[in-house]
Amino acid sequence: MEDLKRMAIFATVVEQGSMSAAARLLGMSASAVSQQIRHLEAQAGLPLMHRTTRRLSLSEAGQRFYAQCAVMLQAARQARAELDAERDEPVGELRIAAVLGLAAPLGRALAPLLHAHPQLRLQLLLDDSHQDLVAERVDIAIRLGGLPDSSWVARPLGTLPWWICAAPALTQGRPVPQNPQALQAWPWMARNIGKTTSARMELQHRHSGELVVLHTTPRIISNQQYALQQLCTEGLGVARLFSLEVADQVRSGQLLRLLPDWDCGSLSISALTPGRQALPARVRLALAALQAHFAPLALG
Repeated sequence: MEDLKRMAIFATVVEQGSMSAAARLLGMSASAVSQQIRHLEAQAGLPLMHRTTRRLSLSEAGQRFYAQCAVMLQAARQARAELDAERDEPVGELRIAAVLGLAAPLGRALAPLLHAHPQLRLQLLLDDSHQDLVAERVDIAIRLGGLPDSSWVARPLGTLPWWICAAPALTQGRPVPQNPQALQAWPWMARNIGKTTSARMELQHRHSGELVVLHTTPRIISNQQYALQQLCTEGLGVARLFSLEVADQVRSGQLLRLLPDWDCGSLSISALTPGRQALPARVRLALAALQAHFAPLALG
């Protein structure tokens, strides 16, 4: 490593035209610079420079040596420039892991950032199971609900409620439910209820505070929340769905939100990043965009 340092000093002396100018640029004394050059010459057993009181000139060996030192110095400068650019500008590939149903909300959150910085690339790793974040080189992992103990740093994005939803086709011929008990006989869907045959859900009225525990026997069970959302849209049952995932479908009328005056639970949403070291600009700006987008979406 010392040889590399001396080669960089030698190349700087040649570029600056004098040891004193190189010393000022490098923050060293002129004598220290001269000592490093003498050490290189001693190692080579050849003079690299001819010194006079007015100027420096390269020997033939010095000219050949400088050509290689200049290449090394330029590569080092380029490497530093790329690090600085990554720190200051959102460039390169941004890798985000999230559950499948968050694809559209993430797209809306990050679209302004991607439009503003065409050199930034996005790779979404969408899976309802938790990926190996280290092996996948994930920059940001979006997690719903409780977080496992981890060395990753969690940043809260918000708290978003569940909604009870059904397709309009399913509600035809049925009276509009006014309380949870009215949904008891409707066909239900659920995610991962284990070895039991029934699913339990607590609902609390927003105004009166009345608490109702609803037990249902799901007709359809899936290990993927997104699958339940799609099947619910097809009119195959009632489902408790993540509000952020289905808000567009509710607004468009593809799904109906049932019992809007009843709270049926919520999930926290967090962004995880690896370690506590300084983050590249692409990650910092993506986190800011996610926080700005999700914070107002605490849909009731």
